[in-house]
Amino acid sequence: TLKARAYDGDVARVRLPDDAGRAWVTALADPAGDLATPMKGPLASDRDGGADLHRAAIRLCKSARLLPAAVVVALDRPGPVAAQAGLTLLPAPQVLRLSAAASPHAPVIDARLPMEVSEAGRLHVFRPENGGAEHYAIEIGDPDRARPVLTRLHSACFTGDVMGSLKCDCGPQLRGALAQMGAAGAGVLLYLNQEGRGIGLANKMRAYALQDQGFDTVEANHRLGFEDDERDFRIGADLLRRMGFTSARLLTNNPNKVAMLQSHGIDVVERVPLQVGRGAHNTAYLDTKAAKSGHLL
Repeated sequence: TLKARAYDGDVARVRLPDDAGRAWVTALADPAGDLATPMKGPLASDRDGGADLHRAAIRLCKSARLLPAAVVVALDRPGPVAAQAGLTLLPAPQVLRLSAAASPHAPVIDARLPMEVSEAGRLHVFRPENGGAEHYAIEIGDPDRARPVLTRLHSACFTGDVMGSLKCDCGPQLRGALAQMGAAGAGVLLYLNQEGRGIGLANKMRAYALQDQGFDTVEANHRLGFEDDERDFRIGADLLRRMGFTSARLLTNNPNKVAMLQSHGIDVVERVPLQVGRGAHNTAYLDTKAAKSGHLL
């Protein structure tokens, strides 16, 4: 996107010009405004020295659902500077280790929740130990823990689930999965707070702005500095285990979800297709998911 060399594999250490102000740095960080500020180069990248500090900064930005771009400033005495400014001081190796680790989830509360699809509903709330977002499990009926449970890993989508957006198929998938569980009399829908494939709502809107400029959904994510999919499906396996399940019939078109559950101790005995919600506004989006992300549509 920036034509800046990433000598360290997954991170480019771009040197800031001496005359670079905040507006220039912001324009460099946010490609959603590229049409307004098209000229930014040529850029020079550092190739000497370690990049772990910079990589840790990017990880922190992603964990906070910010743009994956950071201004890194070397300090001779970081401890006193942090103490004087009231800042948190974190060792880069610790950031890298903790950001890659899966956080255990503890059950907080569960209560009966009658729903349109089933009056025998129950909502479970789980909270990760690392202070991240809560995740939810909607239990339909009384699923047998000794048998594969009909399961849907559904990532939060404010625009689709709540606002009825026509740009994606998330809302129809949510309602379709719950309807199938209601008809079957049992099931578990895991509602994971990983908006926008894990990049957050603000960055998802930046991706939408890029899509309006002609980029597809994967290209937009890459242009922002994210992977195709930043979600962590290990969470789904953890929640199912904590609810007492070891096997599942998974409602999904995404083989990566099947593989991730399998690799983390949940036996997926069947992939149940969930092909709903195609329309004039999301045909290109669904075609991209199939062509570039391997979804079985």
